[in-house]
Amino acid sequence: MQVCSTWLAVSRWDALWQRLTRRIWGRTHLLHATWRDEFIYWHRTAQNFRSGRSTHATLHFDDVDDPDGHTCRCLTLSDRHLACGFADGAVRLFELSTRNHLRTFHPHPANRLGHFSRAVSGIVFSNNNTTLVFATLDGDIHVAIINGPALADTAHVGSLVDDGTLVDFTGCGRWWVGLHAGAPGRAFHIWDSVTQLPIFVGGSLTDPEAVMGWHMLTEVTEFVGRIRVTSQESAVACTSSRVMVIDLSNPGVVLFDEEARRGLIVTSADVSDDAYISVDGRGRARVRRVDTMEDVCRFNVFGGGGGGSRVMGCMNRGYALMCVGGVIRVWEVEHGVLLYPFGERIGEVNALVANETHVAAASSDNTIHLWDFGAGAGAGAEAE
Repeated sequence: MQVCSTWLAVSRWDALWQRLTRRIWGRTHLLHATWRDEFIYWHRTAQNFRSGRSTHATLHFDDVDDPDGHTCRCLTLSDRHLACGFADGAVRLFELSTRNHLRTFHPHPANRLGHFSRAVSGIVFSNNNTTLVFATLDGDIHVAIINGPALADTAHVGSLVDDGTLVDFTGCGRWWVGLHAGAPGRAFHIWDSVTQLPIFVGGSLTDPEAVMGWHMLTEVTEFVGRIRVTSQESAVACTSSRVMVIDLSNPGVVLFDEEARRGLIVTSADVSDDAYISVDGRGRARVRRVDTMEDVCRFNVFGGGGGGSRVMGCMNRGYALMCVGGVIRVWEVEHGVLLYPFGERIGEVNALVANETHVAAASSDNTIHLWDFGAGAGAGAEAE
């Protein structure tokens, strides 16, 4: 079949492929030779994710001295790395392409106010994924250069007495954001990521959970709250009873505040781009647009049984993943249709994260699982 010369010329115009790749998958950095190659890679990867075609592996490390150091509390993905935050304050970095354990970063030694006060509460990749920023429950924030020393620099020294426990931590290019529990009126802390200086402290979201926040320092408890940054210069935060959206560009401005009448499962909440997902106490998942809080879709995570089981959730631009009863299931978020379960049963999980190419989970038996949906994942079997 002969192709029009004009269309052939247009199809080779790299700027067109760049625009399409950015619009459909939000990609702004070139990882392949041309933007046409980039588009083809992400298109094939999206097809893999929709059909459940992936390769599965478990990640290994053997540099643990403290038995509690085996417990992974949080996970963060970049294009090239997986960072895992542990209960002993260590952050272990794995290379996605080789699945090798590359580095282990530690905070500076400090006095412990509770056995778990140095547990990692959140991790952020920054500076074009050359730097790791991680926070611990005692409120300290640490910065590590990926190719630098194993001992991270302390960017901020927390004050448990004044602020309570730093129960969750996240960020983006411009801000670091922490969710605290334990001190009234000090739920949200926002830092300028360039100057590393605080620019806002306030908010009452976690005031009812103050006692739970303090208990996190000494014992393994349920998660108090979650906070995630959107692509709209805002952050979504929740506890089991309330959801709030705050404006990061105008600190202190609350964009949305809603009581959860049926309760929320804190570990189900996540954000991708401008969409937010949460699951209520009855297992009903709801995906909403953050700017308008309009529904995108709804579905039931207990549809195949498992009511009363722990729910751990995450999402990427096109799919929501929920681990219930040791099985991860995938829904597409445009219509809320269940696509497939993962073939591996991994038991209860402490953390779950996804981006457009990978899914990672930390199970309660101290195993870290990784699924690769990249365009070369054809060697993996399609999920049943």
